[in-house]
Amino acid sequence: MSTEERRAANFIEEFVQEDLASGRYDHVRTRFPPEPNGFLHIGHAKALYIDFGIAEKYGGKCNLRFDDTNPTKEDAVFVEGIQEDIAWLGFQWDELHFASDFFERLYEIACDLIRKGVAYVDDQTAEQMRVNRGTLTTPGVNSPWRDRSVEENLDLFARMRAGEFPDGQRVLRAKIDMASPNVLMRDPTLYRILRHHHHRTGDQWCIYPMYDFQHPLQDAIEGVTHSLCSLEYEIHRPLYEWVVREAGFTTQPPRQIEFARLNIERTVMSKRHLRRLVEEGVVSGWDDPRMPTLVAMRRRGYPAAAIKDFLSRVGVAKADSMVEGNLLEHCVREALGESAPRAMAVLNPVKVEFTNWPEDQVDEIECENHPDHPEMGSRPLHFTRFAYIEREDFMEEPVKKFFRLAPGKEVRLKGAYIVRCDEVVKDANGEIVLLKCSVDLDSRSGGEGANRKVKGTLHWISDMDARPCEFRLYEPILTEDDESQQADPEQAEGEEVAETGDFMDRVNPNSLTVLHGYCEPVIAGADVGNVFQFLRMGYFCKDKDSTAEMSVYNRTVPLKDSWAKAQK
Repeated sequence: MSTEERRAANFIEEFVQEDLASGRYDHVRTRFPPEPNGFLHIGHAKALYIDFGIAEKYGGKCNLRFDDTNPTKEDAVFVEGIQEDIAWLGFQWDELHFASDFFERLYEIACDLIRKGVAYVDDQTAEQMRVNRGTLTTPGVNSPWRDRSVEENLDLFARMRAGEFPDGQRVLRAKIDMASPNVLMRDPTLYRILRHHHHRTGDQWCIYPMYDFQHPLQDAIEGVTHSLCSLEYEIHRPLYEWVVREAGFTTQPPRQIEFARLNIERTVMSKRHLRRLVEEGVVSGWDDPRMPTLVAMRRRGYPAAAIKDFLSRVGVAKADSMVEGNLLEHCVREALGESAPRAMAVLNPVKVEFTNWPEDQVDEIECENHPDHPEMGSRPLHFTRFAYIEREDFMEEPVKKFFRLAPGKEVRLKGAYIVRCDEVVKDANGEIVLLKCSVDLDSRSGGEGANRKVKGTLHWISDMDARPCEFRLYEPILTEDDESQQADPEQAEGEEVAETGDFMDRVNPNSLTVLHGYCEPVIAGADVGNVFQFLRMGYFCKDKDSTAEMSVYNRTVPLKDSWAKAQK
């Protein structure tokens, strides 16, 4: 590897390079280890991107492993969804593993730790253990059951497995140091009794290993060289290394390296909070386009390439920071700008009558599908006596620098004619229901009179082409940022979670706006998942809720690029 390449490496790559150069490892194997208790979100995608990216860069392999040791929240639907998300991003794992496939081996390792005298069965209640664990400034107190004999511990542990004791009555703990300055090293729990149907093993087990026991052992069993994880697990590293060492994995044990989590402005990045949004009906499901899950982003129309571009720009850091959400939208625009065909849709329509246009006359207008890609072809639109424009494109009493339509003012309809508003028709409630306009018949785009200039150009749809359409516009799910929620980690099993207020108080009540208007036939006839740039309105993706009678489109991103503007 060249000096220039080494200089450009991030700190994880530097560690890997050092390990390969020193002979600590002669290959690289990483793993992506999600718990199947929800769908992957953009924060998980950063870890995924790093795990697979490191393996690819150094000619290694990356496993996909499901850490399925908490059956109360896990489900096969999440297993399938996670695999679909990884494949959608373009990554391919080497080996597929489930922690549940190794339950017997993990149990035997736990028995070996008992035989070594470094694990014991504790009868204390959860509250007693919490109190006796001590604090950051005071040491813990040894359990009265800490010095049980090896024979008694093996017998009790076997009876725990056999289901003789109720949930929570006994646990298996590591015997480390109740005075350790690292509270996690104060005899952590290795196994607990939990009767709950498991999505793969059914009711075969009633004891389950804790994350801090299962996870490092699984890494070692799989031959992982570099266990890459987010920063909150730095304090877990001594326990990770203790478990691997005491279990006898002393030849090329995995090396844990921590990196900063991904935090995005006004975005919920905690899986348990996302689950709450789903369970309490704030969103329609894990794939609601307001969610930061990959399945939701795919439904909203985000290209996989844009997400990978975003993650590459965010980079790898050692310290937590907040990323602008506008950067992700910028990456989406860049990816869609070249590929998305152009079309017209009117989201909030007002009807227009062209009074000097013959009622039975139809003018066919050919419109290009992309201004920079003639190979994408064109489509016909029809100019008739009636059309629709955006309600916001008309102002009865225009303000200064309003260059759209107003009484006595002229605008050009994109690809068609210059029109002037002559009369405004309102209903009994004062609502505008019709704009009567006259057409400059000599101003057709592409014709001899097309050179006459006006300041405003509007998109439009004739009544002949108009197809009913529902438009869903999205804003961030949170009204404001809150660092305590943004930095909230995915807790390892059994850890207590400190709550600092209720993040639901910051849920944006205006995160979804639904409008009903019209779109071109090409938009109505598109397949679910197709993305268009609606002229002047943004990028939109056809949603699965569409029917034969009503197309539904999600706005992927608006056209305005505030991130790019801020960089100038």
